[in-house]
Amino acid sequence: MMTIKAFSLVSAVERELLMGDRDRINIECVECCGKNLYVGTNDCFIYHFLLEEKTLPTGTAAFTATKQLHRHLGFKKPVNELRAASALNRLLVLCDNSITLVNMMNLEPIPTGARIKGAVTFALNENPVSGDPFCVEVCIISVKRRTIQVFMVYEDRVQIVKEVSTPEQPFAVAVDGHFLCLALTTQYIILNYNTGVSQDLFPYCSEEKRPIVKRIGRQEFLLAGPGGLGMFATVAGISQRAPVHWSENVIGAAVCFPYVIALDDEFITVHSMLDQQQKQTLPFKEGHILQDFEGRVIVTTSKGVYILVPLPLEKQIQDLLASRRVEEALVLAKGVRRNIPKEKFQVMYRRILQQAGFIQFAQLQFPEAKELFRSGQLDVRELISLYPFLLPTSSSFTRSHPPLHEYADLNQLTQGDQEKMAKCKRFLMSYLNEVRSTEVANGYKEDIDTALLKLYAEADHNSLLDLLVTENFCLLTDSAVWLEKHKKYFALGLLYHYNNQDAAALQLWVNIVNGDICDSTRSDLYEYVVDFLTYCLDHELVWKYADWVLQKSEEVGVQVFTKRPLDEQQKNSFNPEDVISCLKKYPKALVRYLEHLVIDRRLQKEEYHTHLALLYLEEVLQQRPSANGKGAEVTEMQAKLRSLLQKSDLYRVHFLIEIGENIYHESCPTCNESLYSGLLMPRFKARKPKTVLS
Repeated sequence: MMTIKAFSLVSAVERELLMGDRDRINIECVECCGKNLYVGTNDCFIYHFLLEEKTLPTGTAAFTATKQLHRHLGFKKPVNELRAASALNRLLVLCDNSITLVNMMNLEPIPTGARIKGAVTFALNENPVSGDPFCVEVCIISVKRRTIQVFMVYEDRVQIVKEVSTPEQPFAVAVDGHFLCLALTTQYIILNYNTGVSQDLFPYCSEEKRPIVKRIGRQEFLLAGPGGLGMFATVAGISQRAPVHWSENVIGAAVCFPYVIALDDEFITVHSMLDQQQKQTLPFKEGHILQDFEGRVIVTTSKGVYILVPLPLEKQIQDLLASRRVEEALVLAKGVRRNIPKEKFQVMYRRILQQAGFIQFAQLQFPEAKELFRSGQLDVRELISLYPFLLPTSSSFTRSHPPLHEYADLNQLTQGDQEKMAKCKRFLMSYLNEVRSTEVANGYKEDIDTALLKLYAEADHNSLLDLLVTENFCLLTDSAVWLEKHKKYFALGLLYHYNNQDAAALQLWVNIVNGDICDSTRSDLYEYVVDFLTYCLDHELVWKYADWVLQKSEEVGVQVFTKRPLDEQQKNSFNPEDVISCLKKYPKALVRYLEHLVIDRRLQKEEYHTHLALLYLEEVLQQRPSANGKGAEVTEMQAKLRSLLQKSDLYRVHFLIEIGENIYHESCPTCNESLYSGLLMPRFKARKPKTVLS
């Protein structure tokens, strides 16, 4: 059984104050109304005390009882019951089967002598039906067999309003509105005294044990059931709560929400109404009476009066959390919601959820921790701060005070266990990734994304690149240092690019490709750089690295000019003359670029067409055919040249013939077939008017 200290037992009236040295005097009943405490004794006296509560430096409560007066009722019988009707300034006193009205302050009987005769026991209706504020409704078990009577009690008179017969002799009664809850000889019942309709509850043997019937709330009662069970019942005859397990010999019960308190010969036991578990046991010998009065629980022996002082609920909850009893703490917190102002409860409950989340987190119960953090609207930086160096150096975050947990950092929490630390880091990665795009991140997205980047980099996680190529709030300074520390140079380049520092990004990537620094993130980094430059709007950077990409590969490098976005091409943002001048050192790239201008973009400029045809021609003539050229297969370059000569009308034919023949005869002086007759002359003779290249 898991226990918690829910109450402390504090003495209120010492024996000497009540009875001095008179050993035969015993307490028979008590009543408490505000600061007024009344005690009825077996020698027919009523004592009036004024209770003062104070808090000691230790935080515990202490009571001082000051005796106001005492009054003898004039009988030789004990005072059986006392009930205060504060609205009338009256005390109802049951003695010798009569209920007498006395003044609450001076204990004098009222002058009219009004009383209710023939009462065995009685109960006040705390949910009255009359609506008259100047009277109280009293229900008595009459000395007449199997009879219940209902009275209206005024300041100076009483009036019977109902008499009801019961199927068996009643022994105990509680009342709520028109409903009576009765302990009969063999069973408990609910009886509507207005309609006469009754509802059996469950059997009970009054001869074996003392019945207990207690109203605990609107239309709900607590009963001592069979088998040592404390049973709950509503006026509808049903139970909305599970029973609590008492001892077999309970003699009194009280409720101080959310607890049910029971008294037997040796102990006071405390059960929760929320989960029905026993929470506390207090040794208490010779217990005689247990009652609650407006939230104050009083217990007596025959000689002294004590008060069960509840510990503040927040203290109880914190004690449960300190014992790692998360579920009990949450049940208790939710259960007392109705007793706490809404705004105060919300603040308190959020903090409890957060504390519970850290307890589950420390036990590596990550799904439970995540749900508690979410429900408690945790400032996620509280969690990040457990991980050394994850929060940016510029972060203004300070931990909650009082602290939500007892851990300095992750090393202390895991006691240096590397496997546990790895699990905690994986959890934080997952959690931060989930919350970064939610309201939880509002106000400190930089802290979250920077921490996430650091975790990804340290773990060599694939999501690092995804983070950097999408919208993020990673702080440049902290993130750059961390990425460099973990040799994530490609990722560092992405970070620079995201922060509009493309020059720094390109220099890093070029250094990786050149082998100056090592990072194997992308095996196709050269192609990536080419693609990056292709879409780069900073033309100075493109020119700066044009030679570098072309030196690596003319065919690939030229794409920085040939695959630029369409809108750039239409604007001629790169002057073709400048590009051609740059590409003179790179013949393959130059051919491809001219093809791009002439064939892809269909620019109608004679110089581009002539230049491209000339380059084709030079390449064809350098590929000399075997044995007078007979039977040689047509090369790809010949096909390109033929296609250009056939489709374009913009090149200078005479210039090509002249240049071509010179090249041809220089390369093949013994050849009989001239270039003029073989390639260009037929085209020259069939020349058509200029048309667009298709």
